[in-house]
Amino acid sequence: MNVVLDLQDVSIRRGTKTILDSVSWQVREGERWVVLGRNGAGKTTLLQIAAGRMHPSSGVAELLGERLGRVDVFELRPRIGLASSALADRIPASETVRDVVLTAAYGVTGRWRESYEDLDQARAHDLMSAFGVDGLADRSFGTLSEGERKRAQIARALMTDPELLLLDEPAAGLDLGGREELVAALAELARDRRSPVLVLVTHHVEEIPPGFTHVLLLTDGHVHAAGPIAEVLTAQNLTGAFGLDLVVEQSADRWSARATR
Repeated sequence: MNVVLDLQDVSIRRGTKTILDSVSWQVREGERWVVLGRNGAGKTTLLQIAAGRMHPSSGVAELLGERLGRVDVFELRPRIGLASSALADRIPASETVRDVVLTAAYGVTGRWRESYEDLDQARAHDLMSAFGVDGLADRSFGTLSEGERKRAQIARALMTDPELLLLDEPAAGLDLGGREELVAALAELARDRRSPVLVLVTHHVEEIPPGFTHVLLLTDGHVHAAGPIAEVLTAQNLTGAFGLDLVVEQSADRWSARATR
């Protein structure tokens, strides 16, 4: 399988603070990765590098066969779908859900003078239908519930038919019902062989959708463990990564973790 994302001894430093420290990580075609770690572990920073929106302070980052620093990132970024709270904050509250999804074709937030072909309109409709927001197409983004916003963002992230899809804590802020709806939608996406390579950042084992294949555990900017989900998602590894004695359980195709009594 081809390597989609290849980080070699990547570090990010800001002043005297090291956010990522010599991270090496490979993601291949067909894989679905979860990135886990406590607050401040470096998960969001790692995703910013994977999205081509941040360059390493040292080390080598290759995305879709292109090396950061030697490629025009504005040509690279449309090949990578990204859904994050930082991106959501840039979407005008008055923008309709249809245009939130549609404008991804031009890599912009906020409809202006650009024009879209019938093919773009049809793809936006299909994606909104797939994530259950087609009935909200004429609603403004600012009036949506948190769960509706998250599903609209993922539909937007898929608009350019990316080769790599990055999801930064998509279930954050959702209630139980909203979380389960989103997990079910992501599970369906993960099981579809036509889907792009997926990388999902989360704090919570319970948010891992069925169909995800690998886990990267980060601790204080370091790789604590990485590999197939059944090998990495163990009580020993999670205890080390989160600094708390944990029990890990699997029920059918879902995972959970709790502190030992």
